[in-house]
Amino acid sequence: MMKLKKIVSLATCMLLATTTLLTGCGSDSKATASKDGITTLKWYTIGGQPKDYDKVIAEANKYLGEKIGVNLDMKFIDFGDYSQKMSVIVNSGEDYDLAFTCSWAGDYLGNSRKGAFLELDPYLDTVGKEMKAAIDQRFWDGAKIDGKTYAVPTQKELGVSPMWAFTKEYVDKYNIPVNEIHSLEDLEPWLKLIKEKEPNVVPLYITKGFSFTTFFDQLVDPVGISLDDNGELKVKNMFETPEMKKTLETLRKYYKAGYINSDSATTQDDKSVKRFVTKGDGQPYADQIWSETLKYPVVTSTITDTWITNGSTTGSMIAVSANSKNKEKAIEFLNLLNTDKEIRNLLNYGIEGTHYEKVSENKIKLINKQGYDVPYFSLGNLFITYVTENEPETKWDEFKKFNDEAKLSPALGFKFNSQKVTTEIAAVNNVLEEFKATLYSGSVDIDDYLGKLNTKLKAQGLDKIVAEMQSQIDAWKASNK
Repeated sequence: MMKLKKIVSLATCMLLATTTLLTGCGSDSKATASKDGITTLKWYTIGGQPKDYDKVIAEANKYLGEKIGVNLDMKFIDFGDYSQKMSVIVNSGEDYDLAFTCSWAGDYLGNSRKGAFLELDPYLDTVGKEMKAAIDQRFWDGAKIDGKTYAVPTQKELGVSPMWAFTKEYVDKYNIPVNEIHSLEDLEPWLKLIKEKEPNVVPLYITKGFSFTTFFDQLVDPVGISLDDNGELKVKNMFETPEMKKTLETLRKYYKAGYINSDSATTQDDKSVKRFVTKGDGQPYADQIWSETLKYPVVTSTITDTWITNGSTTGSMIAVSANSKNKEKAIEFLNLLNTDKEIRNLLNYGIEGTHYEKVSENKIKLINKQGYDVPYFSLGNLFITYVTENEPETKWDEFKKFNDEAKLSPALGFKFNSQKVTTEIAAVNNVLEEFKATLYSGSVDIDDYLGKLNTKLKAQGLDKIVAEMQSQIDAWKASNK
């Protein structure tokens, strides 16, 4: 299943790094404080190292050296390894300067609370004041933990927009009204048609990473607040809600009808599999990004409204290490990265004439993506990057409109302190690992399997997690009246 955070240029989200070469990861100590007036910053970031990294970083360092007396030593860690390897680096006390972090990799909340990341607020009205002004205040609000800021958020899409991605070939062939298809149930007549007319096509393609939590703001899996909570802030186990049971029963119905691939509980996304529809988390122009990834045209429809959650506002960030010996220089660099179009686009797209050509002042044509391909969303403010030739000049204006029209989760701004229930959370995660992929696959009886899941979750202390979160969210609600 397409994952926004990895394929969307997520922003934009999204955005797979197509290379998987891992280099430079380790816990070696830094000995690059300052040479000839140049401070070298060690920066851990997510994704595979691009082939032409050395060429691009040489150009970047020339520019940065002249501009602010900084050079970069970027260390790339692949998506699947990032959280684990950064945990080792942080726990070792290594002296590094910058690190990618977010709600889904690099443990922004945990590393901030244990003092691994520098509190940035004292710098945001001085050396960081330009980036503070440039980035939407709602990102800064979402980044706060107990009233403090520990990373610079990437300006991109603020909210999560669950979408269906349909293969355009079949939409055109059967004149399917995708703009009228939103809910899981809306898919049914078209899945039936594809099953009958296209026997070599999977009607609804599901992989091990699939989930369908479009009604819920997960604060700790599977605990959180319903998006239609209406201010009650009632903490729930998602798997005990009627909405989730209905979703799972529909998936079970579709699996039994042959609409879902038989290996849905175990398979990773195989782009060679012909499919009619799959689910992704997107934003404006997600169809273009997914079309490029899949190598054939797709069209999209939204499943629900776009919601701004704690997870979405912290979906891509860069932190400064509390152990950095170059704290002010690191923040000076982040300030430039988020406000200076030249360095931001160089790190995003590579070298003009080598990796891209200018079409107009703010539009480019990529000519050597094989040489330089990085996750755009991970490298700072996207709103100052060029648009590519198949995108409109107004792309970032439309992202701003998308952000402004998004709805706010009732729990936005609440940050759960899990210290009292860390043992229970670890035990619950083990249960979810055992059950969740199978449950979402549609391949098991829901009454039986969902009951077993909830029984095991309770046995591992889920109710204690719910009670602790409810206590904290009640206090948070009272303090925000």
